[in-house]
Amino acid sequence: MTYQNRFHPNVPGVDQSDRMVPVNLRQSGPTPVQMLISTRVRKSPFWHLSIEAGAWRATVYNRMYHPRGYVKPEDGGAMAEYRALVHGVTLWNVAVERQIRVKGREAEDFVNYVITRDATKIKPMRGKYCILCNDKGGILNDPVLLRPARDEFWFSLSDSDLMLWLQGVNTPRRWDVEIDEIDVAPLQVQGPLSEDMMAELIGDELREIPYYGLMEAEIAGCSVLISQTGFSGEKGYEVYVRNASEVAEPVWYALRGIGARYGLRVIAPAHHRRIAAGILSWGQDMDTETSPFQVNLAYQVPRKKTADYIGKDALEKQRDQIEAGGYPFSLKLVGLKLGGRPITDYAPDFWLIRNGEGTRCGYVTSPWWSPELETNIALGYVPWAMSEVGTEVQVELPEPYADRSGHPVEAVVAEVPFVASEHPSAREQAKEKGADSSD
Repeated sequence: MTYQNRFHPNVPGVDQSDRMVPVNLRQSGPTPVQMLISTRVRKSPFWHLSIEAGAWRATVYNRMYHPRGYVKPEDGGAMAEYRALVHGVTLWNVAVERQIRVKGREAEDFVNYVITRDATKIKPMRGKYCILCNDKGGILNDPVLLRPARDEFWFSLSDSDLMLWLQGVNTPRRWDVEIDEIDVAPLQVQGPLSEDMMAELIGDELREIPYYGLMEAEIAGCSVLISQTGFSGEKGYEVYVRNASEVAEPVWYALRGIGARYGLRVIAPAHHRRIAAGILSWGQDMDTETSPFQVNLAYQVPRKKTADYIGKDALEKQRDQIEAGGYPFSLKLVGLKLGGRPITDYAPDFWLIRNGEGTRCGYVTSPWWSPELETNIALGYVPWAMSEVGTEVQVELPEPYADRSGHPVEAVVAEVPFVASEHPSAREQAKEKGADSSD
């Protein structure tokens, strides 16, 4: 198949022999369709409020409709939303992050068995980013895990049916816990002005919340749980609205009302900024056939956790093989800086990567334009032996972004994160200290 035929739906050629379902083979290009809104997919309590705020497109996430664009392309599109995030304050409807509660006498033991990190180190009123793996070490979900009480945990989900998995693990009832979805829907308030805005609304005690800390509060008389977390790499908070089906409107309008003084803008989740920060998106950068060692999440597999957990044997074998100089996977996720015209919207395909000989060998998962670096950046998979920073590759971009029709653009493997985050990840902190990044 020639490069000129790169948009033929079936594009083989990248080694994914260690996967059951190769993910890069279908390259359809833009395929404009109208989304069908029906009762089969759930609407969040904030759905109509997002439409009122100007949402013009959506996707489906966790079997819920998910707004993914407010500023029309002719008015600046996603990059106008980016500027609002990095210079001001923004409000996101992220109710699709369903809240799965594990509650009961043995909640800590159960959670410690299903996550790779040490749940016993999460204190009440704190949270932690974590992953859950299957018995092969594949990543099932990468939620923010909140602990609002000693006997209670909330999994704030990325895009997979984790509740069904958790209920299955506890069948027959092996732990004395209840596992249910609860009527809690999160909003995110993100951007450098978020602290001042939220402090004016809640009180100055909000400024004392540590990163991944929790705080009980009320907004418009409604009970909320606030965490200092977010999906942006900027300063920000998540507001978990209790009884959201009943009180979505007063909380939303209270945030927008106080936010008007700070120039708040309602935007879609900021994938352009999370790529720059090196934050991964489940289903896009990783899935159930991806190991944490492939995607820079080795720090999620602690050496010091003695308790058993799902996937432990497989993950420890993978780490041993890597440390012995082996390559247990065909591909590894890396950062890329690449040429071409500015990529200012979501990619419809996993665009293909070539090696120095011109052979297709990998694929891009998450590309975007970085105004700070004045270049395109991306996350993508390349063969393990090509994952060193500075390795030169080529990327096959579609016509709107290619420098020359029918020709790939030059790219180079780069350090991640591309742009510093407000809160460096545990992996980044450990790298700076030269320490073992285990719990």
